Amino acid sequence: MNDSEKLLALSASYKELKAEIHKVIIGQEGVVDQVLISMFSGGHCLLIGVPGLAKTLLVNTISSALGIGFNRIQFTPDLMPSDIVGSEILDESRNFKFIQGPLFTNMVLADEINRTPPKTQSALLEAMQERRVTAAGTSYVLPKPFFVLATQNPIEQEGTYPLPEAQLDRFMFNVWVDYPVYEDELIIVKATTSDSTITVNPVISGAEILDYQSLIRRIPVADNVLEYAVKLVAKTRINSPYVHELTKKYITWGAGPRASQYLVLGAKCHAALNGKFSPDIEDVKAVAAPILRHRLVRNYKAEADGFSMEKIIAALL
Repeated sequence: MNDSEKLLALSASYKELKAEIHKVIIGQEGVVDQVLISMFSGGHCLLIGVPGLAKTLLVNTISSALGIGFNRIQFTPDLMPSDIVGSEILDESRNFKFIQGPLFTNMVLADEINRTPPKTQSALLEAMQERRVTAAGTSYVLPKPFFVLATQNPIEQEGTYPLPEAQLDRFMFNVWVDYPVYEDELIIVKATTSDSTITVNPVISGAEILDYQSLIRRIPVADNVLEYAVKLVAKTRINSPYVHELTKKYITWGAGPRASQYLVLGAKCHAALNGKFSPDIEDVKAVAAPILRHRLVRNYKAEADGFSMEKIIAALL
């Protein structure tokens, strides 16, 4: 099968995958799309939304539809790095033996990631960036594919440890999970207050995901699309010759080169999933908000003038 045929197969598998996910998840089209784009691009996702919006259920459903290993870690203030990475114990022969932690799987749900101290967050950071962990001076490679889907509650900030910029930058997408629309909520309430059970069937295997990730990286990109993505990120930087007027006024820190990389990767994946053989500028625009949202730092003037991050990104586009 050549790359063109593989791209068509990916697009077909994607539609099948979404149909399987939407057996359980009603609505939230944009959220499902963004999570799947980040996964097929080999990135990690940060899901932000108030409690009760089925963030955990979404991740559970996706792992079932993908047919890969899944572990949920509930992040708490007393969680230690060894609780997620694993630790060494003495076996019956009085030899040290490494017991793998919950990070040793394909998909990790880091529930309420901002509830755990920086020491544990940094252990997760190494796993996200290097796809490996270190315990007692020894490095262990994590299984492939490996994704971290973290959730965060935007309301309660008491007793939390805000994620540092360096760790936020490791997430490809910052996905905002909003309340369902009225019609969707009616269907959700009807489905969840009856005794019916829904079975989610695996659609794509771990080996196929790795194959598709490699395929997406091989997709060609036109120079004008590449230039648009890099210029868009340059518009967010104060000291850039391409700086936007709103950036000078409302942005303290702009996005780094990782944003440009993710814009191009995300655009490639968005194009592939929609049956296109190469991305255009519209594909870059489609993934810009969740990629830039957590990489720009607004100043107080932006808040005072009522300029949300969404408004600023829309103006940059």
